[in-house]
Amino acid sequence: MIEDNMTKDQTSKTSNLEQVRLNGEKFLKINNNDAMRPFFMSIVSDSNHWMFISSNGGLTAGRRNAEYALFPYYTDDKITESANYTGSKTIFRVHLNDAINVWEPFSNRFVEQYQITRNIYKNIYGNKLFFEEINHSLNLTFTYRWSTSDQFGFIKKSQLVSHNSTPIKVEVVDGLQNILPAGVVSDLQTQSSNLVDAYKRNELDKKTGLGIFALSAVPVDKAEPSEALKANVAWSLGIENPTLLLSSLQLENFRTGKNLTEETDVKAEKGAYFINKTLHLEAEETITWHIGADVNYN
Repeated sequence: MIEDNMTKDQTSKTSNLEQVRLNGEKFLKINNNDAMRPFFMSIVSDSNHWMFISSNGGLTAGRRNAEYALFPYYTDDKITESANYTGSKTIFRVHLNDAINVWEPFSNRFVEQYQITRNIYKNIYGNKLFFEEINHSLNLTFTYRWSTSDQFGFIKKSQLVSHNSTPIKVEVVDGLQNILPAGVVSDLQTQSSNLVDAYKRNELDKKTGLGIFALSAVPVDKAEPSEALKANVAWSLGIENPTLLLSSLQLENFRTGKNLTEETDVKAEKGAYFINKTLHLEAEETITWHIGADVNYN
């Protein structure tokens, strides 16, 4: 009966559009966007960034053109289908009422356990996009915002807000999935993606927390050396001394409560950049952090 009621609540949602102000800036807000079929959007830039993103979070992005992609450059149907393994991914383990609650915002995992509201905000200039999920069962709100910077690339700003009247402990894994190494041109992405995976190498500079995503060599048909001398990068700001992951291999371990091991050198796996930290939120506290990523560094 509980599951039937939850399903009925989800299907009875209606979407509507309204204009709101956030920090003095005008945004268009779509309430209950998950009640609609996924739709496609773009984020504009005053530099050479491009980003195409589905309302379910799946995306592709890069600089200049498809040859300098940060996430795989595919058609809109494949981008929408890739939401669970490309782009932003966040998982929380919330310690509340003597229980551990696993919450995965913007995913269909565990969604039947909670009463949630999902909204999308896009500013009137088209260069900022917010995804918001309100978990009414846990009294938490998580938002992440995409924007661009000519100097730093693509910036994901994440924010967790507690509406609880008492302190709570929250374990978090937050980051980006399916980050491409530099040098993967569009033909390689579409025709030889499995071969490209075999050449991927994800490295961590432990001193700075910088994730470096490059090819161990450029795949070529000729019997000649072909060095890969460029890299895509990712980094974080706002969470002190997090455990850093360079792949999605340990996400299921986190969901099931196992300890995570920091990754410093991962070969032949799709690139990712995750921060892992246990946060202690006071009553009504807000915690904010940033993850940046860019392409084609020497």
